[in-house]
Formats: sequence, C-alpha cells, structure tokens
Amino acid sequence: MLGVFVNVATVILGSSIGLLLKKGIPERISKAVMTAIGLCTVYIGIDGALEGNNTIVLIISMVLGTIIGTAIDIDGKLNKLASFVERKMKKDNDKSTVAQGFITGSLLFCVGAMSIVGSLNSGLSGDHTVTYTKSILDLISSCMLASTLGIGVMFAAAFVLVYQGGLVLLAELLQGVLTDTALTSELTCAGSVMIIALGLNITGISKFKVANFLPALLVVPLAYYLISFLPI
Repeated sequence: MLGVFVNVATVILGSSIGLLLKKGIPERISKAVMTAIGLCTVYIGIDGALEGNNTIVLIISMVLGTIIGTAIDIDGKLNKLASFVERKMKKDNDKSTVAQGFITGSLLFCVGAMSIVGSLNSGLSGDHTVTYTKSILDLISSCMLASTLGIGVMFAAAFVLVYQGGLVLLAELLQGVLTDTALTSELTCAGSVMIIALGLNITGISKFKVANFLPALLVVPLAYYLISFLPI
C-alpha cells in the first residue's frame, strides 16, 4: 500500500500548490515537464516489458485483449462518462467548483492503465515503480486542476485511496493463486507495453486508446497456461 499512500500524498500536495497558484502555471513550462515525464514513462514501460519471457503469450494477450476492449469500446465509454459528468456538473452553478473538481480529478487520477497496472504490480510483487511515476504525473495534474477547479480536486485523493487501495488488496489476495513467477513476469510485460503506449500519449507523439488494451491483462493467464500445454 506504500505506493498508494504516496500517490494520495502527491494529489494532496499538488492540489495545495495549485490552490496557492490561483493564476495557473505557464503553459510552456507545463508542456515541457509533461513531455519529460512522458519520456520517463516510456523508459519504465520498456524496462518492465523486458521481464517477459514468452513473446507468443504477449502477442496473443494483446491481440485478443485489444479485440475485446475495442468491441466493448472501453475508451469510448469512459470518455462518454467523463463528458456526461462534466455536463451535469456545469448545470449546478452553486456547487460546480467543488463537485466538478472532485469528479474530474477522480476520473483523471484513477481511470487508466497506469492506475490498474501500478496497483497490480504493487500488490503482486511489491514493485511500486509505476505507481511512483503515476504519483509524479498526478502531482503536476492536480496542481494544474486545482488552480482552476478549486479544492474539489484535493477531495479526489480520497477516491484514489479507495480505488487503488482496493486494487492492491485484490492483487495481494490473488498473489496466493498467481504463485508462478513466470506468469507474474508475463503480466508485468503486457502491462508495461500499455505503459509505453501511455508514455507516448503523454508526450503527444501518439493517441493510443490505452483503455481498450486493458482486457489483455485478463487474457494473459489463459494464454500462459494454454501455451504451457503446447509442445513449443
């Protein structure tokens, strides 16, 4: 849970700084910093992807997972949810700042591959690298959001604690089932490929619909055990 606590702390810290910087942060500085963090995210993704030992498992998982995610249109549904909530919050003139800040912050900090993969890594192997990277991103994002949307962004830290903390606890429960270190490596590999895509998105190089890749994490165990029975 250490990674989650650090993430929560960075959201609170970033929001506090943002509230003090009412006029906002210069756009050219924020873009430059986000590009640098995006490149670091790509590096972390590459480093994790190298842990995989079976390329066939990765290919099968990513292809089938992407088909499932695209068919369901996870990315589209998340965007529609965000747009719906945003429209609803804008109608509430009295409480729009707090409510919109909370909802926007919660969606930004918790919806995405990095939240899921980072939490799973923390629970399964105690590796907080992805979560720490996400914490830096959230520090910057919360700072910028709070400077415009107000204190509601800080309240989103509570949702981060519940959401990501729940994923970590779930991963810890699954750790007893996923005792095969090779399988854990393949899960890390698939998740890290998504992290690479996310890093490229952050830098502005690409616009991958990373959320549509998420079902691949569910396919990995099936592909891994299927391949293990084949004479390859």
